[in-house]
Amino acid sequence: MADSQSITEQDVLRWSEMLSALARTGLAFTESLYERERYEEILLVAAEIHATSSLPIEIDTLVDEWTKTIGHGVPGYVTPKNTVAAIVGNEKNELLLVQRADSGYWLYPTGWADVGYSPAEVAVKEVWEETGIKTEVVRLLGVYDGMRLGFTRIPMYSTVFQLRVIGGELNPHPLECSDVGFFAEDSLPEPLIGVDRWVPRAFAAIRGDDLSVEFDGVRVAPWENDDVSD
Repeated sequence: MADSQSITEQDVLRWSEMLSALARTGLAFTESLYERERYEEILLVAAEIHATSSLPIEIDTLVDEWTKTIGHGVPGYVTPKNTVAAIVGNEKNELLLVQRADSGYWLYPTGWADVGYSPAEVAVKEVWEETGIKTEVVRLLGVYDGMRLGFTRIPMYSTVFQLRVIGGELNPHPLECSDVGFFAEDSLPEPLIGVDRWVPRAFAAIRGDDLSVEFDGVRVAPWENDDVSD
């Protein structure tokens, strides 16, 4: 657990989302009126914690939004959203980037995981839809907790694959992308999201460096009781 001197807004949002997920999952499974009242109270506390952050949202509004997502039984078990991303290189060892239409920022192709497709299939499909480039999967590069890394304010996992170009022509998606292109490491476009975090690894992958699959390490386990010894 974070101590009082190191608590960040990201910690607060994570705790809020964890409490919300536990409450909504409990509401999805319980048939007890007493338990429902307790879970609804926890949901309100989660919203009050969330309201201490800089995000401009009213407590009642947030509770209403969370309540609308409550399912029944297994479909109601709250889990993180999932995205799939693609690091794509060409024969010149250039990196494929898209300029997002909503923000103007440049980033690798990425999108929500779609039902009915494997993660690798989503990566290939996303690149084709966003850029017009046909690809094949080379390897898995990493699986990340976006909220833990500060990339997102909602619970979200990102699975990142390396792909190589096998055909197609650059053709940006008319709604999602303002522009697309291949770029060398010394001539990247701006503004570019998270340059220091992922760009060196992306070009190392494109060059064919031997990289292990990257993932977030295990912190001090919050699900374990400190008083219980092995």
